[in-house]
Amino acid sequence: LGAVSRRESFRDEGATSTETWVVERFGVAAPTARALVHVAERAGDLPHLTNALRAGDISFDKVRAVADVATPGSDRELLDAARRCSVRQLGDVARSHRPAPDSRTAAKDYESRWLRFSDPFRTITVQLPPETYAETKACIQSRAREIPSDGETGWDQRCSDAFVQTVRPPVPEAGSEAAKGSGGGSARGAGPFVVVHVPLETLQDESSALPGELERDGLLDAETVRRLACDATVAVAVDDDVGHTMFEGRARRWPTASQRREIMRRDRHCRFPSCTNVTFTNVHHVVPWKPGGRTDLDNLALLCEHHHHRVHSRHWTMSGNANSELTFVGPTGRVMTSRPSPLWAAVTGPAATRAASRPKGATVPKG
Repeated sequence: LGAVSRRESFRDEGATSTETWVVERFGVAAPTARALVHVAERAGDLPHLTNALRAGDISFDKVRAVADVATPGSDRELLDAARRCSVRQLGDVARSHRPAPDSRTAAKDYESRWLRFSDPFRTITVQLPPETYAETKACIQSRAREIPSDGETGWDQRCSDAFVQTVRPPVPEAGSEAAKGSGGGSARGAGPFVVVHVPLETLQDESSALPGELERDGLLDAETVRRLACDATVAVAVDDDVGHTMFEGRARRWPTASQRREIMRRDRHCRFPSCTNVTFTNVHHVVPWKPGGRTDLDNLALLCEHHHHRVHSRHWTMSGNANSELTFVGPTGRVMTSRPSPLWAAVTGPAATRAASRPKGATVPKG
């Protein structure tokens, strides 16, 4: 993996990094790939730790604990510590080997900041410079102490509530300019834009139990849907008989806002195999619009900036039905396939197909 990273040979197979290549090639999770590559990039300079790992004398987690601070000069010393210490104790050993901070260290700490969202687990992981971390921690904990506890709400839960209060727009005071500017709408003003796909029946009938779908995250119960809709802007889009936003054909070249939301709901991220990029994405015509491609869902797919450029520069070819399966063929001849999110594809399964082909007026057997 270290050699793949140094030579950037992952680019030959369309990946944007060694991590994404490992995810696609070996079928591991992104955090696992990130840890493997991180250690692999240091392993070439740490022969004692690497040989001990290969021989089974120490675990991968122990190598990972000291990889950031290990040098060719401290390699043997840290191996001795790894043999007698637990992984947790090695964390303290690693901290003791960190050099004294200076201006270059501060700059490096700032450049290494990052924040990642994990939609499947609904978690946020962030790494901050030391002073920003201390400030953020103090702010959240201070807010958490102000939240009354009924004896059952734990400290971690109150910290979670304090975090949400910190990022949520404040409620403007009555009579303030901010409140007047809301135009009689939400008292909270211009909040974040969150998309939830909701059956109309759920909004109209309080007894309805039909759930909604939080975009890129999963189902929400009907009560939560109605609570969100109480303080939200509701946009109505007409879906076809299997729940897909209406087709546009060749009448329009650019996808409508409703289609873009449906494409995001279907693909969740870039459709190139193993690419999880969500932020910098474009809607791409599988068959180009000008030569005859339609602006319909089956001919539109989400591609990140990198892979969008790759397809347009002819390094990769792309074909198929975006609603079922897309085929990517690379410059080396390797063939890879991509399918929609399983959550979206469920509505195109056998049950949905039977429903779509059922004659008008036919009854649906219960159960």
